Amino acid sequence: MAIIQRIEIVQVDLIPKTKRSDAIQSFVAQETVLVTLHCDDGSSGTGYTYTIGTGGSSIVALLKDHLAPRLIGCAPENYEHIWRDLLRHTNATAVGAITSLALAAIDTAIWDRNCRQAGLPLWKMAGGAQPRVPVYTTEGGWLHLEPSALVDLTLQAKDQGFLGAKIKVGKKHLAEDMARLSAVRNAVGDHFEIMVDANQSFTAAEAIRRAHAYSEVGIAWLEEPLPAQNINAHKQLVAHTSIPIAVGESMYDPGQFGEYLKQEACSIVQPDVARVGGITPWLKVAHLAETLGVAVCPHFLMELHVSLCAAVPSATWVEYIPQLDDLTDSRIRIEQGHALPPDEPGIGISWNWQRITAQQKFSTIIIK
Repeated sequence: MAIIQRIEIVQVDLIPKTKRSDAIQSFVAQETVLVTLHCDDGSSGTGYTYTIGTGGSSIVALLKDHLAPRLIGCAPENYEHIWRDLLRHTNATAVGAITSLALAAIDTAIWDRNCRQAGLPLWKMAGGAQPRVPVYTTEGGWLHLEPSALVDLTLQAKDQGFLGAKIKVGKKHLAEDMARLSAVRNAVGDHFEIMVDANQSFTAAEAIRRAHAYSEVGIAWLEEPLPAQNINAHKQLVAHTSIPIAVGESMYDPGQFGEYLKQEACSIVQPDVARVGGITPWLKVAHLAETLGVAVCPHFLMELHVSLCAAVPSATWVEYIPQLDDLTDSRIRIEQGHALPPDEPGIGISWNWQRITAQQKFSTIIIK
């Protein structure tokens, strides 16, 4: 059985090509941390994780000082054991964003290595449930955009074949949100899906009020209406609206999803493979949701989520937000409004190491 001999860690900061804003923040940079594992049989795998603007150096420090050294001598086939061991080792900082994000970099690297060694793409290695998944775009729906720009960009998305688009909400006055949503709905017609995302900006009472108004334009779901830690408020909201309530991008442990599902406090779960701690826990969330008849529509990271969504039967949408183009030679394939998972062995990302080396923030850290 192969064992891990060497680990390499790099960080690259990516600046979005378009301005991205929501009700609580602007997306100024994606601090992307890559981890590559090298085994004694010559096999290797690369995984990654990210933050929006801050925290990348903290992830690197946790990997370098505490997590990566524990991998030396481990067998990558034992990915469940490795994930649990690292989680126990970081008990003092779990559940926590930095810890989960660091775990994800390692876990995705292990899955990449194991898929490559098996000669299988991730979507087949993890289940092979569906060969394509509907795709919607978020790139034209940011909160700073005026209604006329929203309409133009959403119509462009429709013409490009997307089956839906996400519009950010959370303007100071409900009337502003409604003007934007109504303008888009009138332009695209009734058969194009509109998702809305409040980014945890409402109180329970305001979420109920706005959900009632949003229902007039026929939205597919209301995403992150309330702070993620307030399960009871989400449960109250679910009871007061017919709009599906989506949560998950701000959850960092499968158990948090379990609590939401147990209390019927959401209609859709949106696990982010980096924020939940990697592919291993992401699959646990997806299969738990499946047993309860709840849809999975993951957040961001389309380059990974296209394969994970194809792996499980509970996934119903992939979110289109391109971010890795400057570091990769691979691109997501879209046909007739559906995203197709890569068929190459591994997690489906072809890294361009020449570009990565040119843009990395510091010299490569090597653990052996």
